[in-house]
Amino acid sequence: MFALADCNNFYASCHRLFEPQYNGVPVVVLSNNDGCVIARSDEAKTCGIKMGAPFFKIKDEIAKHNIAVFSSHYTLYGDISARVMTNLARFTPDVEVYSIDECFLGLKGYDCLQNYGKEMRDTVIQHTGIPISVGIAPTKVLAKVANKTSKKHNGVMVLETEEQISKALVDYPVEDLWGVGRQFSHKLIKEGIETAAQFRALPMAWVQAHMTIVGLRMWRELWGESCIPLKTMLDPKKGMCTSRAFGKLTTDYAELKEATSSYAARLGVKLRREGLCASVISVRLLTNKFGSAALEAFPSITMPLEHPVNNTLDLVKVALLGLQKIYLRGYMFQKVEVTATGLIPEAEVQLNIFSEYKGLKHDRVSQVLDQLNLHYGAGTLRLAGEGGQQKWKMKRQFLKPCYTTNWNDIIKVR
Repeated sequence: MFALADCNNFYASCHRLFEPQYNGVPVVVLSNNDGCVIARSDEAKTCGIKMGAPFFKIKDEIAKHNIAVFSSHYTLYGDISARVMTNLARFTPDVEVYSIDECFLGLKGYDCLQNYGKEMRDTVIQHTGIPISVGIAPTKVLAKVANKTSKKHNGVMVLETEEQISKALVDYPVEDLWGVGRQFSHKLIKEGIETAAQFRALPMAWVQAHMTIVGLRMWRELWGESCIPLKTMLDPKKGMCTSRAFGKLTTDYAELKEATSSYAARLGVKLRREGLCASVISVRLLTNKFGSAALEAFPSITMPLEHPVNNTLDLVKVALLGLQKIYLRGYMFQKVEVTATGLIPEAEVQLNIFSEYKGLKHDRVSQVLDQLNLHYGAGTLRLAGEGGQQKWKMKRQFLKPCYTTNWNDIIKVR
């Protein structure tokens, strides 16, 4: 048996956790640079706010319905997510963190699953304050179905018998099935297949012919045959990227250097956290894709490194060299991307026999940077090249404090 625990309206719930005056109030969370809606509370959905709606187009609707607006705060979301997953891991050793707000759990051999699911849900709510829904079923696809159905049944749903499964699939929209993308959903609906029950009733040969192995695996899962195993170990990462749009378009080379330095430094932190070194660095500049075609440009460069590294000083040096080679005068750039590929575990790095490795000192400097920033807060100590004021930083007009990750922002009770 598999359980899927899913946080309800996760981003909105994280903000409500520290500002309970917004409980029951419509809430939306905006993307980077306060661009468009990436999360909505149930109340905001009732007001007709669409996912992905540009913020500037819905300002009148927000004022009309008194909708609370928040800038995205991924540091807060990541910390609260870790607390939720830690609490869920108390219930079984078999855990697969599927996304920031979803987690699969293996429940093989467990009894009284309805009560166990309720205990799981109550514990997470009590210990973290984040409401979750729990769906339990013999396969991952059915667990997804159970989870979505559970939101209408007090937050816990168990699909254990054939009768329970058949009843849940009768009215379940086929486009909501896990693994049915836009292309497959259009094809199925065109064939008159609108529910999961109708899809399950199809002959195996038809599914294999029209939906490849992915569709067949999903079809088998709907019949209770587990085809998608639990991943308790994450696959090794093949690449990492740091990229955020600027708060304003810029053609200033000095500002682009600051942004590139900052993103390369952040990339180094990610690599060291994962215990990986990069052997290839790519830098890319992007203009506004919605602007004039004549003013569009997307220059990029990929540079192999003499030695795989993850220290901040070497990464910044290479990234700035790449920026210098691809910079185009006269273009208004909206974003810079710094990407690391050819990732190798630190313990498996092989040095170049024809070139001496001089990065040991830089490695020690990076370790000191990490220790100080971990203790005093991210960004406390950084390279001078990253700039002080950072005028290019993205807009976050509705940003809230770092309630759980910054000592200065912790709520004080008098």
